[in-house]
Amino acid sequence: MNSIDKVKSISVWIFIIPFLSVNICLLIVTNYHQILEPGVPIFPTFPYLDGGVSISRTVRYYPLYLIFKPAMFVTSYLLIIYWLNTKKIIQHFNKDYNNTNKIVFFGIGSAILLTLHSIFLGIKFDNDFYKLFRRVIMLSFIIFELIAQAYLIKFYYEIKKELNDYINEIYLKIKRVLITTLIVVSIIILPFLPFNNLKFLKHALEWNVFLGVIIFYLLTHLMWKKNIK
Repeated sequence: MNSIDKVKSISVWIFIIPFLSVNICLLIVTNYHQILEPGVPIFPTFPYLDGGVSISRTVRYYPLYLIFKPAMFVTSYLLIIYWLNTKKIIQHFNKDYNNTNKIVFFGIGSAILLTLHSIFLGIKFDNDFYKLFRRVIMLSFIIFELIAQAYLIKFYYEIKKELNDYINEIYLKIKRVLITTLIVVSIIILPFLPFNNLKFLKHALEWNVFLGVIIFYLLTHLMWKKNIK
């Protein structure tokens, strides 16, 4: 199927582009922080473990957003293509599947939210409502992604026997474990988000949830077999 080939090729770039852009910005900001944010030091950190810096602070200063923003715009575009082709795959196996529109709505919605987040990143307004607005957009992006991915995993398990010739089942199982873990962790940490004294924990979870979300697409690339007839 042509749609499967597209999903397989697109999904690996949905992993690579955000991963490289964010981590390149992290390397720059931890080594040249005085240039980027004078007077506010950022010590050597591995935020996936110690939560020493947030993703937003890592990518929002000039010239770092010149790396991050274009990468997110490209990723958003690829996400839209990914979910539209995923819709074709779903319809190939089950034309009347009742959750198709939900999958596409939340999938494309996450791409739009990522675009909005990227647009407003780096724009400074000393306004509490604006800061809350940015956080809500980012949180909504994660929620939309998790919902779309959870519905998609549910669909694949419903037609698992029909997918035997198309997928490597081990990666489908890993995807289910991954998305379940991300949902559980997100639900647990949600009540603690307003507390500033937990910022290092929140930063570490932010980095790991981000990594988990894009690893889902790497697993998608690995899951679909090559040379499908």
